[in-house]
Amino acid sequence: MEKRIYEAAVEGSVISLLNLLQEDALVLDRFMVGCYPETPLHIASMLGHLDFVQEILNRKPELAGELDARKSSPLHLATAKGYLEIVRKLVSVNPEMCFAHDRDGRNSLHIATIKGHISVLRELVNVRPQAARMSIADRGETILHLCVRYSQLEILKLLVETIGDNLFLNSKDEDGNTILHTAAADKQVEVMEYLIIKTAIEVNAINAYGFTALDLSAQSSRKDEKDWEIAELLRRSGAKHSKDIHLSAHEPGTTQMARTLTPHENHHTNNALQPRNQGRGNVDETKKDWAEKMSSALMVVASLIATMAFQVAVNPPGGVWQDDNKGHTAGKSIFADRDTDYSVFLGFDTIGFLASLSIILLLISGLPIGRKFFIWILMVIVWIAISSLAFTYAVAISALSDWDTAIKVVRIVVLLWAVLMGLLLLVHTIRLIVKMIKYVKKSRRQGRQGRQPSGNTA
Repeated sequence: MEKRIYEAAVEGSVISLLNLLQEDALVLDRFMVGCYPETPLHIASMLGHLDFVQEILNRKPELAGELDARKSSPLHLATAKGYLEIVRKLVSVNPEMCFAHDRDGRNSLHIATIKGHISVLRELVNVRPQAARMSIADRGETILHLCVRYSQLEILKLLVETIGDNLFLNSKDEDGNTILHTAAADKQVEVMEYLIIKTAIEVNAINAYGFTALDLSAQSSRKDEKDWEIAELLRRSGAKHSKDIHLSAHEPGTTQMARTLTPHENHHTNNALQPRNQGRGNVDETKKDWAEKMSSALMVVASLIATMAFQVAVNPPGGVWQDDNKGHTAGKSIFADRDTDYSVFLGFDTIGFLASLSIILLLISGLPIGRKFFIWILMVIVWIAISSLAFTYAVAISALSDWDTAIKVVRIVVLLWAVLMGLLLLVHTIRLIVKMIKYVKKSRRQGRQGRQPSGNTA
């Protein structure tokens, strides 16, 4: 029976639906209590069968509130396809479905915006304008952010003119950018012209990474004419770089306010906002990815060195004695009895083994490995472990070879390599010290600025 009603929904055959209901009056109810991936109303709404949708809604209006396997309602599907009449039928039966979110966190208004179905969106906004103002999509984006991200300028105008709320206009995504940040990062000149000239957008809003829209436009990796146009638009509206705002905030007699050009007047505001996926956001993501990849690589290298060092220790060059004759003990190292360099060999091998274990322990200890300072410490330990492995190799070759020339070559090469590693370690150490000194000076300077009075009081 379920298969037959699905076939009727695909064909949009109302006659087939009525015949099936005569055979089993409860067939539609089973879709409400059973575990089906979708209902016939989902299928008919997705395929645009208006009469079929109307017949189901007349008999079982509750089906308008059912969700499929992706948590999409029939309204989601009809909206995605742009079927305006079906959307009207669905919202007339259950207008609260405008607030329903699918698995991606999007309601039907978000879907209409992404797809560019302006007539459908107008209908939904007229029915439930709160769904546009309050709903947050994936990544914390408001519906206005979706308008900018998907280049839907006409829909952006519709929402701004319909809702007319400055708080809504200057809302932020979960990373903190206003729609002006997003438009500047995506080089959408027309969107920025509309926002700056026709709305009360805050041109000097600062995101969580400390950037204004002007900062983001200046950070473009590929400069072109659009970057120049955007920069000019922003500057004419009174936009500033964040560093200029911070400097003016510390000047006596000034306040930390920023000018925004609107159609009627100039507003002075400066909110600490958030970031998006451009500029500093990309830098921080890159640093995080680098730290994660470096940690994984160090774990692999440390495990390999530890394994090699352990094997060399329990299986020394030359093997072990097999009997207790002639003053030696079975199982003891032949190298230890016959070569005075065994203690050197064992010392380097032990250093490499313990250094590798230290790396593994630090990586699994839960310390903030993502910070560059800890990565630097781990790299130093790796250098020690690798250097110890190189010296262990040189001593082992010396013990196993009678070729004096070969032995000298190996020792010279290893010594030169060790000198290079030492120089590399010295350079990185100097860089770290310089960075620490700069950080201390910067902290002290900020501390002195923070203690300065903001202005004279009468």
